[in-house]
Amino acid sequence: MLTSLALIFLFGLIFGALFQKLRMPPLLGMLIVGIVLGPYALDWLDESLLSISADLRQIALIIILTRAGLNLNIHDLKKVGRPAILMCFLPACFEILGMLVLAPPLLHISYLDAAIMGAVVGAVSPAVIVPKMLRLMEEGYGTQKSIPQMILAGASVDDVFVIVLFSAFTGLAQGESLSPLRFAEIPVSILLGVLVGAALGLLLAFFFQRVHMRDSIKVLLILSLSFLLVALEDALEGIVPISGLLAVMSLGIALQRKRDVVAKRLSLKFSKLWVAAELLLFVLVGATVDLHYAYAAGLSAVVLIFGVLEFRMAGVWCCLLRTKLIFKERLFCMLAYMPKATVQAAIGSVPLAMGLSCGNIVLTVAVLAILITAPLGAFLIDLTYKKLLPRDEKVAKEFAEAKDA
Repeated sequence: MLTSLALIFLFGLIFGALFQKLRMPPLLGMLIVGIVLGPYALDWLDESLLSISADLRQIALIIILTRAGLNLNIHDLKKVGRPAILMCFLPACFEILGMLVLAPPLLHISYLDAAIMGAVVGAVSPAVIVPKMLRLMEEGYGTQKSIPQMILAGASVDDVFVIVLFSAFTGLAQGESLSPLRFAEIPVSILLGVLVGAALGLLLAFFFQRVHMRDSIKVLLILSLSFLLVALEDALEGIVPISGLLAVMSLGIALQRKRDVVAKRLSLKFSKLWVAAELLLFVLVGATVDLHYAYAAGLSAVVLIFGVLEFRMAGVWCCLLRTKLIFKERLFCMLAYMPKATVQAAIGSVPLAMGLSCGNIVLTVAVLAILITAPLGAFLIDLTYKKLLPRDEKVAKEFAEAKDA
């Protein structure tokens, strides 16, 4: 395992830096490293590491969502209001609708299979979007209208909504009835996640005020509690729905509201942790990609992915109706809400493992969605944010001073 970790970090750093020099997203280099080193190519990664790949990817997600919570000002989010709520589910609904319209004629599958495929592909990747939006917030781009905050919040909740739909559709495919209680899990999961995480964050704020300790100890404490929140979601599965990842972000938000100075210091610590976590996340996501499936899908699957992205963009546009955003800002939101990676890597193979007839084609489209949208979305965000979003010079100055310090 140690050799595999060394290969991941060394080649991930080298190819990430190389792609950055080429003005391309570093994560594309990391994904390629994962594909090449993974079991479907050179097979240089130890089986023991691959067996815990999902857990390692989840740890990386916890780190970036905690950092997001520590940076997300709830007052900025309140200014956005309705569009932020709509971004949590409307674009995914449009994309699933697009899959129902396009997949049956293009891939010759049933509408239920298309719905399952739409639920797999419909989730955006917080692992791609969150660090990008944090960077925009630090540099002051779009912050006057809370654009990065809105996208960040939507990307974090979107996954909960889509995964519940995925469970409902796969249940139907296995002969289960579609219960209204299944859909009631969505708001309950979100609400409980927010409440539990916020309560824990407030307790931590009180504790940090009373007990003095090093910031590195505080980071370990927050990480441990975050792991327990995600484990709680698994432990309560089938009993009480709760979103562990949303609870993690809510913990950070509550701590930031009560202890802003501490939150800023801890955010810097988590940003350093993200350097290693990012490498692990994207290299291991790349290792799940089987290029044989991607190659077998052919042009139809590629056309399908770009087609449903059009539906997704239309969904984002509808979320932003009757807002003060100008055309350029709306266009940026549409482009920024494209990337997919973590959810597709996590659940893309589940229908195949269940023995569903659509398993192979769902996995194929999930793989292609990662290969196409993760680098493309990241590239378009980096390419356009300075051109499409106004900059808050006050925030930019503070960021520059902090960077120099």
